[in-house]
Amino acid sequence: MTAVLQRVTRAAVTVAGETVGAVGEGLLVLLGVADGDEERDADLLAAKIAACRIFCDDADRMNRSVLDVGGGVLIVSNFTLLANYRHGNRPDYFGAAAPDAAEKLYEYFCAKMREAGVPVATGRFGADMKIDLCADGPVTIVMESAVLRKKGEKT
Repeated sequence: MTAVLQRVTRAAVTVAGETVGAVGEGLLVLLGVADGDEERDADLLAAKIAACRIFCDDADRMNRSVLDVGGGVLIVSNFTLLANYRHGNRPDYFGAAAPDAAEKLYEYFCAKMREAGVPVATGRFGADMKIDLCADGPVTIVMESAVLRKKGEKT
């Protein structure tokens, strides 16, 4: 499972001109579910993202988490994060989970973020979405559950 975190002052996602999810200060999380990912992957990423200290404190140091600042998280599914670009110029997405499995883990990940106490807004799984955001910093971090598993993170 791969997540791209973008610290934002605001973010919104629309489908066919309708806003389906929006947050103010917080994070935009693009989430890619790989073939073979399990609930454990979502557990690890959700816990790490909720606690990740990438918001500034009064001394302008990144010492606060999205929970600390009372921010929200807009979570948008994004299978293209699993692109294989090694051969040729047209990426393939064979490493992405099948849509049914991916949607189940995407929904599970959103639920785990909510359980952590983070207000969550979402896109619409499988839809053609447009994202409008105001990047803050910019602060952008890529997290992979496989890296957390290797490190031995606890859920």
